[in-house]
Amino acid sequence: MPESRSHKKGKGSARRTEVPIKGNRRLDAIRGNYAIEVERGGSQKKIDKALSRLRTQRSKKKILRVPQKDMNLAVSRARTKNVNITVTNLSKTKRKKT
Repeated sequence: MPESRSHKKGKGSARRTEVPIKGNRRLDAIRGNYAIEVERGGSQKKIDKALSRLRTQRSKKKILRVPQKDMNLAVSRARTKNVNITVTNLSKTKRKKT
């Protein structure tokens, strides 16, 4: 399934996109010292999967981009999973650290 325009925009102009990670999975983007994952589906299960993909990047700062209405859910899931990340909205205007 092709990526939506907002999903591509959320990844930004990263040098490496669709980076293969362990477990036959792919991380959305690595940009310098940042690992970026864009999750547009607002369910708890999908956010948990995105957090597990970000968790594989040990030496990177982690950014999870979600729609603004799902930011609070993403922050609460990151805290329960004990993952230190920054959650931003898709347009990168608001952010919350966990």
